[in-house]
Amino acid sequence: MSNPLTDLLNERDYLLADGATGTNMMAMGLPPGQAADLWNLHSPEKVTDLHKAFLKAGADIILTNTFSSNQFRLSLDHAEHLTTDINVAAARLARSASQSAGHPVIVAGSMGPTGELMEPHGTMNYESAVKAFTEQANALAEGGVDVLWIETIFAFDELLAAVTAAANTGLPVASTMTFDTAGSTMMGKTPEQASEFMRSTLPPLIAYGANCGAGPSTLVDTISRFSRCAAEDDIIIAKGNCGIPQSIDGKIVYSGDDETMWRYARLARDCGARIIGGCCGTTPARLKTIAAALHGYTPGDSPDVETNNSLKNPKKFK
Repeated sequence: MSNPLTDLLNERDYLLADGATGTNMMAMGLPPGQAADLWNLHSPEKVTDLHKAFLKAGADIILTNTFSSNQFRLSLDHAEHLTTDINVAAARLARSASQSAGHPVIVAGSMGPTGELMEPHGTMNYESAVKAFTEQANALAEGGVDVLWIETIFAFDELLAAVTAAANTGLPVASTMTFDTAGSTMMGKTPEQASEFMRSTLPPLIAYGANCGAGPSTLVDTISRFSRCAAEDDIIIAKGNCGIPQSIDGKIVYSGDDETMWRYARLARDCGARIIGGCCGTTPARLKTIAAALHGYTPGDSPDVETNNSLKNPKKFK
């Protein structure tokens, strides 16, 4: 079935996704401990400014500021009653920003995890998860997103609940999972197992991959493992962090620089990723570097371990 994202990829070799939301908003003045999602209602101009900065850097896909906009996460800020309002507002802000881009833009409705563990590891049951994701998905659809984008998931049962809820809107659905330094999800699932699971959902995901995690090296390794399991026409997503977070003078700083993200982008492309962007710590300036690295680049062979590990200690690039 045709959809805006795959239609655009039929015209392009790859698409550039945006960068970080929360870490950039903290740099824009988001108070520590406050949910970035609340800015959709209280500081909409700042949300719009961030979207426009990513679009100016070359983004073809922007994610709504709704990573934590489900009733479970919003309840931590006593804002669960605003779930629909926050998601609708976020979608409309992203759509409005996209119209000033001067190039085709996919608006993706971000749906992050509930923050709860599913039974039997925790107390949340499957039905409660589907209900929470349904409320969010319906609101994002009402706000006008092109695709629902489930991200940073580590449990298959929660992913299934999110996909089920998202698919019921009739919109296309993409998903990314997150992996640690051991190369597995928090629930111990490998990229191979995750690939098999994400490729088996009904209805099928239009794209799948990995985001966040333990830095660009781990992310590229995960994408490489996904690619070895993928069908020829699978669309794989790579959205890695800008290095590793470090606390410096009381502030969280990410270790990645332009060199790191340049190499990450090309290695992810070598691994077969067709949607590439950044996650935590990725500023509009870093995304511009990713865009420059990918522009006109002809992918090579999938990197070996030594080449991939160079992302941890990158040398001067040219």
